[in-house]
Amino acid sequence: MKQYKYPSVLTIAGFDGSGGAGIQADIKTASALGCFSTSVLTALPVQNTLGVRKIYPIPVEAVADQIEAILDDIFLDAIKIGMVHTPQLVETIVSTLGKYKKIPIVFDPVMVATSGHRLIEEDTINAITEKLFPIADIITPNMDEAAILAKMKVETLEDLYTAGKEIKKLGCKSILLKGGHQETSTITSLFHDEHGNYHPFETVKFNTNNTHGSGCTLSSAIAAYLAQGKTLYESVALGQDYVYQAIENGRDVQTGLGNGPLNHFFNPQKLIKNEMV
Repeated sequence: MKQYKYPSVLTIAGFDGSGGAGIQADIKTASALGCFSTSVLTALPVQNTLGVRKIYPIPVEAVADQIEAILDDIFLDAIKIGMVHTPQLVETIVSTLGKYKKIPIVFDPVMVATSGHRLIEEDTINAITEKLFPIADIITPNMDEAAILAKMKVETLEDLYTAGKEIKKLGCKSILLKGGHQETSTITSLFHDEHGNYHPFETVKFNTNNTHGSGCTLSSAIAAYLAQGKTLYESVALGQDYVYQAIENGRDVQTGLGNGPLNHFFNPQKLIKNEMV
């Protein structure tokens, strides 16, 4: 009998009990794209569509144990890293992953929530740039996060180009600079590849508050497509199209009183089965 495996994705991220962001969004995204999703919890934010109320930490030893338990057992094809809010957590994740073979990594430097709440400690930024950036194949900051990393205002498309050059100096291989906060009818995101080339992606901006977890969803979609064997450019392009459609198909639905979630299951795929070599 032939043996098969699912394209498998690990998400290392924070919790969102309201179901729109964090690990919940990551699992929904990978599942909707036909991948098998595993997860490691890094933090327990207490939040809903209105914002983050409190963040309870997870012991770093528990994070390391979770990562080892998955990597000792599951045949992973891609990893998405999200909320990493302390230097100790950065060190734990990097050192634990370093014990295993290299797997494509998508890092979403979650620093500011959709609601505007700051989610990261100041001293964590240096740890992220020094230790996480070098092992990530791509990072996916939004405009607020790009401003923090580049140490400049990022409000326009021209600012994104400039910020990308500054962030690249921090040791990133590739960057997807998300333009969702642009005050224009169309928004442009910039993929700054490992060779220094820019690839713009332009989409129509919807009039909706239902964008909670869009960044988590995008980084997870990129990881899911990488797990399927797509190139990084293909994964970025397909991931952005998935998020666009997820927003479009959920923009008229009210889930909570604030920023609602995307419709992750607008066109769910069956689990992909690949023949094992």
